[in-house]
Amino acid sequence: MNLKTTLIGGAAVGVALSVVAAGGAQAKPKHHARNAGPSATERALQSEVTDLKAEVQNLEGRLDAQAHSQQQASADQAAQIAAAQDAAHAAQSTAQAAATQVASQQSQIETIPARVEEKTKKFEPLLSGWFQNTKVGGTIFADGSYISNKNDGKANSQTGTDYDIKRAYLTIDHKFNDMFSADLTTDFTFDSTTKATQLYIKKAYLQANLFDKAFVVRAGSADLPWVPYVEGIYGYRFAERVVTDLNGFGTSADWGVHFLGSLWDDHIGYQFSVIDGEGYKVPPTGTANRTDSVDVEGRISAKYDNFNVAVGGYDGKLGHAVTGTPTFHTAERFDALAAYTGPLFHVGFEYMWADFWNDVTQSNPMKTNTSQAYSIFGSVNITKQFSVFGRYDWLKPQETTNNSFVSHYYNIGVDYKPIAPIDVALLYKHDSVDDGLLTTQNGTIGTLHANLKGNGTYDEVGVFMQWKY
Repeated sequence: MNLKTTLIGGAAVGVALSVVAAGGAQAKPKHHARNAGPSATERALQSEVTDLKAEVQNLEGRLDAQAHSQQQASADQAAQIAAAQDAAHAAQSTAQAAATQVASQQSQIETIPARVEEKTKKFEPLLSGWFQNTKVGGTIFADGSYISNKNDGKANSQTGTDYDIKRAYLTIDHKFNDMFSADLTTDFTFDSTTKATQLYIKKAYLQANLFDKAFVVRAGSADLPWVPYVEGIYGYRFAERVVTDLNGFGTSADWGVHFLGSLWDDHIGYQFSVIDGEGYKVPPTGTANRTDSVDVEGRISAKYDNFNVAVGGYDGKLGHAVTGTPTFHTAERFDALAAYTGPLFHVGFEYMWADFWNDVTQSNPMKTNTSQAYSIFGSVNITKQFSVFGRYDWLKPQETTNNSFVSHYYNIGVDYKPIAPIDVALLYKHDSVDDGLLTTQNGTIGTLHANLKGNGTYDEVGVFMQWKY
């Protein structure tokens, strides 16, 4: 039984009770005239019944409205539930579609290696040529600078401003297999005598790794044991050569057979070269430029963390022992180096002692000389791209015959490295030569008087650059 039925039933019971009560109040009925109208009591009861009916109808209307509202709310709730269910079904369908798509993409990704391998095999005939294991690169040293070279205070012809390409190397490296490889490096430089650019073969060798890195053999023109090693420690070869190379007491490469290697996780290194002594610019060809004896240069080095130490030496005729040319002495050189190469700064010390270096063909023993030199160098890394570097060299080229003949060289610069293969440095160099005439890679500096007294100065300032590729 619902609420509407209950209310209507209650209203009907109320009407019946009212009628009974009204009838009881009139215990003695009265006789009326046959044609008389309803009595007052009847009219009152009729009016009350009418009012009750109206009230019942009002209650019915209100109940109908409330029922309709409840039905509408139930319908809205049902619609919302249905919409939520539809959205959930749609989200589930979307998720299933996304999972299917991801699975499909994953399947495609897993097939990529096989497809790449298949494509590679199609092009293997094109990649199987000599260039598959060949690397081509180059290095260029250049500068734009002003030079002041004065002898006894007077400027000589070297004084002036110019742009120079000091060196241009083109390198081709080829690997035949894990044991054999080859290197060809050409060197372009300007010859002031012929006023033309000269092309040299600096390195041309066949290499065999006989015991991995422990024992390597190179046959041909290759790096020598000392100068390239010090250049690697120094780090600013593009700005200046190291003291041995700068002053003509050594070079970077020569023709011969070279034995080298590294041991104990590169803590120990060594190299010994058996060479003709003439340098890489004078290769032996046919019956020309062949020497009657060989020279030997060697080095043993050690490295622990950032500390480096090395000793080396040279013994030979420097290419003068050719048929028809008498030699009276053997050139000797002793080298030593100690350096620290940390991430924030580098500092190093190189020492050189030489005997008969420029006197192999000197017949008069009273004119032979011992030479000494040392170099102190360092650099500080300000940032990853900027560093400050400097160096001081002291040299006595003729210590025996002219002890006052001495050179004091120094440089200071700021290097900017925008990317690893490029260096741009603002550099100042100074060399002061007392009581002698010194020929270096920078030029001829000093004086040559009868009394061997005088002074020469060399100053250079400019921008020095290196780029590799």
